[in-house]
Amino acid sequence: MKTSTTGRVGQYAALFVYLLFLAFPFLWLVSTAFKSPRELGSLHPTWIPRNPTLDNFRQAFDEQPLLRAAGNSLLAASAAAVIAVLIATPLAYVMARHRTRLAKAATGWVVVSQAFPLVLVIIPLFLVLKNLRLINSLAGLVLVYVVWALPFALWMLVGYVRAVPTELEEAAAVDGAGRLRTLVSVTAPLLAPGIVATALFAFITAWNEFFFALVLLKTSDKQTLPVVLTHFIGAEGVADLGPLAAAAFLATLPSLIIFAIIQRRITGGMLAGAVKS
Repeated sequence: MKTSTTGRVGQYAALFVYLLFLAFPFLWLVSTAFKSPRELGSLHPTWIPRNPTLDNFRQAFDEQPLLRAAGNSLLAASAAAVIAVLIATPLAYVMARHRTRLAKAATGWVVVSQAFPLVLVIIPLFLVLKNLRLINSLAGLVLVYVVWALPFALWMLVGYVRAVPTELEEAAAVDGAGRLRTLVSVTAPLLAPGIVATALFAFITAWNEFFFALVLLKTSDKQTLPVVLTHFIGAEGVADLGPLAAAAFLATLPSLIIFAIIQRRITGGMLAGAVKS
């Protein structure tokens, strides 16, 4: 019993240290965002600001169009997440339920596509979007985000579909339910946590993406939030640390808020729809 208790305490201690390690950059970012310029230049930095101030936030909004950039990022990320999930869900169901050579080839494509670096594909993507006249447009950026998120979204959803017992669908068919009714009433509720998790992944990936937005968006009115954040770094590489930390802190809030809202949907409802009414 003593050994079991000691092992459990050790596991919790290791988990706490790991969480502290993950939270350190964010906590330091929050602390920096509320520090005055004098504290930021201090040789003895502190965790908690001695004289908290909102001047960094005011300066950040005065210097850069953060609201417009956030709106562009929200539009691009939301559209990419919705479109990627709408495309990936039926494809994942077919790949999971019909394990043909084509489905295996598609699975192989999903794995191989994740190995390509961004630099390798940016030139072909740029030329394609140029021919489609989608350079410097949010529509072109959304198209790129959907293509980039689709392989991993498929991989995630295939796993969720395979976790749904086929016996449930067979039982529904025995009760007289057609294929569409079975998918809507039985399979879809069970896939809801996976769909939500996949949409969250696609949204966060697009929200935080920088390289594609930097290359494809030319004018300031179309730029997304990660690109605008680089404007707080001067030509000589010197960062305006206070406003940069404040803007970066605001940029992380949507991801945290969305995850806090839907995290119960990810873990809950795993058996929703499995009970026949």
